[in-house]
Amino acid sequence: MHRFPRFLLGLLAKLPLRALHAVGTVLGWLVYGISPTYRRHLRENLAQAGLDDAQTRREAIAASGQMIAELPVLWFRPQHEVAALVKQVGGAADEALAAAAARRPVLFLAPHMGAFEVTAQYAAQHTPITVLYRPPKIAWLEPAMREGRARGAVRLAPADVSGVRELFAALKRGEAAGFLPDQVPGEGEGEWADFFGRAAYTMTLAAKLMERSGIEAFFAYARRLPRGAGYEIIVRRVPDKIAGESATRRLNRGIEALVGECPGQYLWGYNRYKAPRGAKPRA
Repeated sequence: MHRFPRFLLGLLAKLPLRALHAVGTVLGWLVYGISPTYRRHLRENLAQAGLDDAQTRREAIAASGQMIAELPVLWFRPQHEVAALVKQVGGAADEALAAAAARRPVLFLAPHMGAFEVTAQYAAQHTPITVLYRPPKIAWLEPAMREGRARGAVRLAPADVSGVRELFAALKRGEAAGFLPDQVPGEGEGEWADFFGRAAYTMTLAAKLMERSGIEAFFAYARRLPRGAGYEIIVRRVPDKIAGESATRRLNRGIEALVGECPGQYLWGYNRYKAPRGAKPRA
């Protein structure tokens, strides 16, 4: 990694989280103002979900910038300090941690919502966890990302065949595994399923693991608390399957419910409805 960017990120990590979130709010509005493509995706996705009210839109614009601005803290402060930023834990978190303590395989699905980077760092204080990742488009950023994420009991595995094998091996050992379930998968790795009433190419890996016997599957997200006060991690069990429902639709329905709890902190600017190259269009 280039030394200067790494040095700069290290300096930024020393700033108060409140200050970085304030900078992130400005950054979010700046990107919203100068990028018509991003602005269109954000507005269209909010409208598709029936959530394009002024308050949710303002929160979503600010949250997208805060997600970037908080990375130095989450990557380069000591891991115990990052975990200490989690001020509250709710939902089914006790169930998930109890399952991990009993050495049962636990799957954490963390959508693009809130500070998803902090969920694995917090979980690693209680159990080894293997996390799938995709290299960032900015090449020099990958070493920083690996350094910041692969700490303590967090192991990184690439989002390819070898990484999926590592993930299955971790679950077989009775450890935890996690990844982003709402990333658009590559050709042959997904199928079309409704997401807020519109077809979205949805990964089958997460959907199939949710239904595998013996795996304790949970959704998780870290809600940003006001004025940089830290984070609240919320864990939910995956919803029960509805008769006749596909596994991928069940996955998306669970994400929809999660988004409904904290709509302003979902990454609405992400092009969730794009079709990967080579994927067949939905019939």
